[in-house]
Amino acid sequence: MNEKTGDSSQKGKWLNTNVAAMGLTSLFSDAGHEMVTAVLPFFLAVIGAGPEALGLIEGFSDGASSFVKSFSGYLSDRIGKRKPIISIGYALTGIFTPLIAAATSWFQVLGLRVTAWLGRGARGPPRDALLADSVPSEATGKAFGFHRTMDTLGAIIGPALALFFLTFLNYHQIIAVSVIPGLVAFFIVVFFVHEVRRKQSPSAPIVSKRDDIVAENKGFVKSIRTLPRSFKLFLVGVGVFGLGNFANSLFTLRAQEVLAPRLGALEASVIAVGLYTLLNVAYAASSFPIGALSDRVGRRRILAAGYFISAITCLGTAFLTADFLVLVPIFLLAGFFTAITDTIEGTAAADLLPTESRGTGFGVLQTVNGIGDFASSAVVGALWAIISPLVAFTYAAILSAVGGIILLYLTRGKHPLK
Repeated sequence: MNEKTGDSSQKGKWLNTNVAAMGLTSLFSDAGHEMVTAVLPFFLAVIGAGPEALGLIEGFSDGASSFVKSFSGYLSDRIGKRKPIISIGYALTGIFTPLIAAATSWFQVLGLRVTAWLGRGARGPPRDALLADSVPSEATGKAFGFHRTMDTLGAIIGPALALFFLTFLNYHQIIAVSVIPGLVAFFIVVFFVHEVRRKQSPSAPIVSKRDDIVAENKGFVKSIRTLPRSFKLFLVGVGVFGLGNFANSLFTLRAQEVLAPRLGALEASVIAVGLYTLLNVAYAASSFPIGALSDRVGRRRILAAGYFISAITCLGTAFLTADFLVLVPIFLLAGFFTAITDTIEGTAAADLLPTESRGTGFGVLQTVNGIGDFASSAVVGALWAIISPLVAFTYAAILSAVGGIILLYLTRGKHPLK
């Protein structure tokens, strides 16, 4: 249904129907769940939970989603279709995120968030693979940069709406309202996103029908093992960085913590949500230029720079004060490095993966990131609660820097990332 061929107008230009529709889908979906993310730390405080609970919720949610990412990408390669899995993923996120409004304990929040994030995990690799399938290879950076921009515009709109709603709604009501943009995202996928019939990569061997049947049944694990070596080396640096790359909601909680003694809890919460919105403005403004630049100069140095900027940002957060001359640059840097990492990791993966295994490769990439998100968010939250925020954010800074060094070392020379 609605299937296009690889030679169709879908691939004739980079801003085609699929790219535009997937961008709008991400905008609405992110607007929905970022409304919830913006107020989640304060909602948890109302029901009696602290930073350790937030870290566990964010960590387990990202960790759970990572379990389905590799398989959902592989499944989309196997069945030759991306859209059904993408649709199911957006439906789960759009329905279960607003149900958090009914939670009365952080354990219930954990269960609902994990379910929503399973959908988020399942949709990611097929969506990114379909995005890469829908554009010429020389425009992958533009397409991914555009998608990240739209995604982050949603992440700006979401907290901005939460900030507006705080004047007349409570946290429970704000979370419930997030059902509207979540369902809009689902319907955009259903009606406007099309399959792209993929051609076999020129580098892939020509096989007989019998061999093709054997290849189809070679299994999930073997599909991962046969991914290119250059892609596996790339994953090492990504994985180490991911171990220190915690959820951005912890930046919000840290800002609220340092502002509360001077301004009071409510005003500090409002300003913290505003700073989180600023983070996403920086993210949205940076994503497309970064993607377009990477099409011209390569991905390697840009991505490593993003990892080092993350390290600087985490160190600044470790020593954060209530001075806005410090707070504002920290949140701008957080948005900038997030734009680099989210945009360039995807475009680099598209460069390194053959078309017929992109779903599997994107799944492995996002699984590695998901495991890192689980470990980093949980560890940073625990270190913060048990020892101090100084120790927690210093840990994250060290892992970010080490990830950048490893990436530069393993991808030097004639690596495809340049």
